[in-house]
Amino acid sequence: MIHINIIAVGKLKEEYWRKASEEYKKRLGGLCKIDIIELPESKLSDKPSPKEIENALEKEGNLMLEKMPPKSYNIAMCIEGKTIDSVSLAEKIAKISVDGISTINFIIGSSFGLCDKIKQKANFKMSMSPMTFPHQLARIMLLEQIYRAFSINANSSYHK
Repeated sequence: MIHINIIAVGKLKEEYWRKASEEYKKRLGGLCKIDIIELPESKLSDKPSPKEIENALEKEGNLMLEKMPPKSYNIAMCIEGKTIDSVSLAEKIAKISVDGISTINFIIGSSFGLCDKIKQKANFKMSMSPMTFPHQLARIMLLEQIYRAFSINANSSYHK
């Protein structure tokens, strides 16, 4: 069974986001092993300098690297990533599995994004949309799309 990690900076603060996350984790439970790894957000000043942001991203990146198992497939969620449809995501997950890779990491940075070394370590860079979404909503949207991808691959009626 393939293992999915969502490695994300920050916690889901509101109860409704946590409930939505738990619902998708429950749905995915029979389709894959799924873990959500929440990393602490770097504390920044109200108007951080570019150097302060760079240092924070570097620190967050180091924490992410510690959570990324060797020989896993890494998908960096970033604005410059490629947008793909649900069927393409399902195909990508199926191909990764067929290629013998047992762990896929979806990596979500802070509101300032991801550091360059995480993007360089990524096997694929993906964007949810050219629009900007709150990080908490983006995480739920990603969980739903992962669930949809597994449903497509299982020929379930969820995806229409």
